[in-house]
Amino acid sequence: MSDELVPDPGQMRASDADREKVAQVLQQAHGEGRLDLHELDERLGQVYAARTYGELVPLTADLGMIAPPLTTPLPVHQTNSPAARIGGVPGSSSSIAIWSGVNRKGDWVVPEHHTVVAIMGGVELDFSTARFEKAETTINIFAFWGGVEIYVPEDVTVRVDGSGIMGAFEDSTHKTPTIPGGPVVRITGLAMMAGVEVRRPKRKKIKNRKNPELEG
Repeated sequence: MSDELVPDPGQMRASDADREKVAQVLQQAHGEGRLDLHELDERLGQVYAARTYGELVPLTADLGMIAPPLTTPLPVHQTNSPAARIGGVPGSSSSIAIWSGVNRKGDWVVPEHHTVVAIMGGVELDFSTARFEKAETTINIFAFWGGVEIYVPEDVTVRVDGSGIMGAFEDSTHKTPTIPGGPVVRITGLAMMAGVEVRRPKRKKIKNRKNPELEG
């Protein structure tokens, strides 16, 4: 039973911090002459494209250097447990933007029912690190000449069934798989001459990491 609950660590998702640690080792290797500039650029591209620990480890294996300690992944039964996301004192039950903007993100607790109104304004809801009062949450939206953006991470199941009148509810989360076992969020409502977009969380932008002394 326990063998089924503990996954292969190489298949677990790497974090931005893990990728940054590997990038630092590669930059050090370049500074010591172990990698030329072309190899550095090539491997940095692979670092920031990597999604799992297994993809990161080989990038430093041939450098004869101490590999950076990566974040220890939690077992699947803990990472995907609803208890890891559910519970706490709920925050505001509404996000209202009339000729204005509302941005909710960070470690907030989403109530079981949350109403969003965007009238010639914009609302952004980011569930990346949010907790949920209940296992199932409903986000009810009314948007008129406005816009609503909702960011849903892979460990939250999303169901979008809103209607549009000269507007639309667009769900792009289906492009990446959802990890089962987490909270369920239903996004519904009406968009009139407005747009509601449901997508995965924003990814950190990667700056050009070439050595400026070698550019030109």
